[in-house]
Amino acid sequence: MNTAVRMVNITKTFPGTVASDRVNLEVKKGEIHGLLGENGAGKTVLMNVLYGLYKPDQGQIFINDKEIRMDSSATAIKNGIGMVHQHFMLVPSLTVAENIVLGREPRKNMLLLDMEKIVKDIKETSREYGLEIDPKELVKNLPVGLQQRVEILKALYRGAQILILDEPTSVLTPQEVDSLFKAMKALREQGKSVIFITHKLKEVCAVCDRITVLKKGKVVGTVDANNTNPLELAAMMVGREISSTCKKENYQPGKCVLKVEKLQALNDRKLSALNDITFEVHESEILGIAGVEGNGQTELVEVLTGLRQTTSGKIILDGRSITNSSPHDRISMGISNVPEDRQKRGLILDFSVLENLILGYEDKPPFETGWFRLNLRKAASFSDELIQEYSIKTPSKETPARHLSGGTQQRVVLAREFSRKPKLIIASQPTRGLDIGATEYVHRKLAEMRDQGVAVLLISADLDEILALSDLIAILYEGKIVAIRECGKTNELELGLLMTGGNNE
Repeated sequence: MNTAVRMVNITKTFPGTVASDRVNLEVKKGEIHGLLGENGAGKTVLMNVLYGLYKPDQGQIFINDKEIRMDSSATAIKNGIGMVHQHFMLVPSLTVAENIVLGREPRKNMLLLDMEKIVKDIKETSREYGLEIDPKELVKNLPVGLQQRVEILKALYRGAQILILDEPTSVLTPQEVDSLFKAMKALREQGKSVIFITHKLKEVCAVCDRITVLKKGKVVGTVDANNTNPLELAAMMVGREISSTCKKENYQPGKCVLKVEKLQALNDRKLSALNDITFEVHESEILGIAGVEGNGQTELVEVLTGLRQTTSGKIILDGRSITNSSPHDRISMGISNVPEDRQKRGLILDFSVLENLILGYEDKPPFETGWFRLNLRKAASFSDELIQEYSIKTPSKETPARHLSGGTQQRVVLAREFSRKPKLIIASQPTRGLDIGATEYVHRKLAEMRDQGVAVLLISADLDEILALSDLIAILYEGKIVAIRECGKTNELELGLLMTGGNNE
């Protein structure tokens, strides 16, 4: 009776895809078990089967050595399984306590909510697992890290002995990650089992007891965390070695390309989003903007690309003011943009690969031939070259962009933006939602552009990404640049403190 979960020959298919192919997985009681794999490897599908959200086509599930027909999430919860999804399932207008007990409200005399008992139970549970939180606080007022605590407490309140965490660190600061890991270890010490899905190899090595790697719906292997390392795990995931850094050995920036002076702007609610932002980006330099999401990153990108008006300040590109220039003019002047949402801002999903590759300069030679006519032969030749150069996996250049994988969609965006011979690249969350292989590719292409003399502004909530690529790091907090550090002269702890308002200059 040392096994909490045993999944035997689990197979799950969707039209045209085998998501889980005779997968065997065993999770012990009182262990943190890592689940690794590229996007599409079948990790979340497998866990959705365990949680009763998908019914397997074949296979068996055993909980505590008893076979269970997992036909719904209610059955999973009844058998002690809880799942914290990547996108939280909370009601923002309710309190912490109300969210935790929603659907299982203890009542006095079968009528009134017993709020005194609810608050007492939540405080005891939160203290027991190091997940302290105010039960009376509204969820909408909580930062992301505390909202995640609410999700975990909700699962524990429902009696979870087996907790599935799907990409739980993707939006957390280093301090919040440390807090989560302490809670996970406390759960393990209480004899509970945690299944930890993540892309971040350092984290899985730091907190897990054993790690199972999936690839194309199949199990590659299960290893003890003490007997492996991130490079070995990456090789298991993608079938080859992965480079962990793209920084130059000798940091030698060129002339100033982008100069931002005392920039101010409002958000959509007409509140201050950017407050006296000042920085420079030079040729052959990657300036990383680090910060917890929601501190002005989106507004900064929109101001720089001409999608949002400034209230004051200057934007100077290569010695020329572009403060009031249109987005189209900024593209013509040498700004390329890799947006944070490739599907909403980077692509027109119903357009073909060819049409997306020339998007933004279809009205310029050699594509425009007068009278608003498109030179289809030139456009086809150009797209064929980029498809080959950027290894864009598409059945045809006529394939609509919506039919491509996320990683392939990002390659289309990179190919278009980088082929313009830009002076400045603004890359916002460029690897969001990508697996480790696709992430490595994006990092390599950004580094190549930097090495060709292009100035790169990298905005990312992923500190590993910032540290792997940046020459300089600017920390954005509540719409202000609170510090600028050389990459080799800082660390995750200092950056994490700066990102949350501590140790400011």
